[in-house]
Order: sequence, then structure tokens, then C-alpha cells
Amino acid sequence: MPNVPLIDRDATTGTVKEQLDQITSTFGVVPAMFRAVANSPAALTSMWGSFGAFGSGTLGAALGEQIAVAVANRNSCEYCLAAHTALGKKAGLSRDTLAAAQDGESDDPKTAALLEFALKLVDDRGQLGPADVQAVREFGWSDDEIVETIGQVALNLFTNYVNIALDVPVDFPTVPLRRAG
Repeated sequence: MPNVPLIDRDATTGTVKEQLDQITSTFGVVPAMFRAVANSPAALTSMWGSFGAFGSGTLGAALGEQIAVAVANRNSCEYCLAAHTALGKKAGLSRDTLAAAQDGESDDPKTAALLEFALKLVDDRGQLGPADVQAVREFGWSDDEIVETIGQVALNLFTNYVNIALDVPVDFPTVPLRRAG
């Protein structure tokens, strides 16, 4: 049982109703996470706006989903792991690619370097140095892509914390967490 009520789209008005209608247009339903976040209009605006901004970002949907899967697995967020695995499949990623991303890995060395950078951000709580940024640059990632990765990690931390702290019920096909070895 969630720790906050899940807001019914039909029982809302104003900006919250507009955003939940947009979310319904995107997903066909309002996923439980957004229904929980809708308890705070400011949080919903922030989250939905961030998803929209990154949706047209430079990293693209597939890489964004790999980052989300890696961060969700690292934080043991079953909700986000399930949701972003489903979204990753829609973005054309294979089950094997998504499973590797859970561990921050990829067959592509450039992608692997960015996933490692993303997980280092999580593990070290953003306390990275110039060498960490330079290491990812050496794989060909631009400053735009590096900053966008930091933004995507931050958004995923937000969604992970919401789903874990509020015990939001998973409404996507579940995916087993992979424990770090």
C-alpha cells in the first residue's frame, strides 16, 4: 500500500489535470508513480517537465533508458527498473542490452564508459573530480552529453526516491534486481 494516496486524474483540475492528461496521452494510462507525485503540483511539474526536456535531449531514448535502468538497479528501485526496462524495449533495446545496463555494462565501450560515469555519480553522490569527467570525454562524449547525463541521473534519483520512499506499487512487468557483485 503506497504511503500517499494515488491521485485520480478525473478528480483533479487545473495544471495537475492537464499534466495527468498529457501523461495519459503518452502512456495510455497514468502510471502509479505520476499519481503519487501528483500530490505535489510542483513536484509533478518538475518531474514531467524533466522527462519532456530529456526526451528531446542529445542522448536519445535508448541511452537514456540504459542510464535509468543502471541507476534504478543500483538504488534497488523495482518500480523504475520495471518501467525503464519496458520503455527501453519500446526504444529498441534487447533484453540482454537492458540486463547489461543494470550492471552499468554495454558491449559498446563508449556506452559502457558513460554508464560507468553515471553509476560513479550515484555511488560517490556527485563528488567527482576533473579526472572522472576527462575519462568519459576520452571516449568521445561531449560536454553537452556529460551534463545531460548528470541531469538524467538526478532525475532518476528523484524518481527512485519517490517510488521507494512512498512504496508506489509497480504497474509495469517486474524485472529482477541484479545485485552488485
